[in-house]
Amino acid sequence: MRGMNMSTSQPGTEIGCTWPIRVYYEDTDAGGIVFYANYLKFFERARTEWLRACGVDQNRLADETGAIFIVRSTAVDYRAPARLDDIVNVVSRIERLGRASVDFAQEAWRNDTLLATGSIRVGCVDRIALRPAAIPPQVLAALRRGPGVSHGDVSTNHD
Repeated sequence: MRGMNMSTSQPGTEIGCTWPIRVYYEDTDAGGIVFYANYLKFFERARTEWLRACGVDQNRLADETGAIFIVRSTAVDYRAPARLDDIVNVVSRIERLGRASVDFAQEAWRNDTLLATGSIRVGCVDRIALRPAAIPPQVLAALRRGPGVSHGDVSTNHD
């Protein structure tokens, strides 16, 4: 997958994956620093790319099972600023994988500088009722395997 890095050179990647994001002008405030809320967008992109790398097609999953993922809660701690044209490497790890939710720990790094940390709980819900639903077994299996391990289309492979 383009840009996916599973190496252990970046702190925190031992059990997760890293997704690089370039800071654009639109990501910054009047002072030229990444606007604080944009770290949530960076974290979202990294989680989405991680799901793709695990073989989970969210559109197909929703169409075939009615399951979608929504953010239930977030907490972000800001440590250092990122600026225009920086490459921010977002490290994503699963902290807890439950029946209907996933707790992620995410970090934003510029080289060896930790910029922000986040704790994000994502819930699986039925897209019509918007009520909690069990994460489909094929998605649980894909998350346990992690990115880069291909076992067919997990949105339809019922292993």
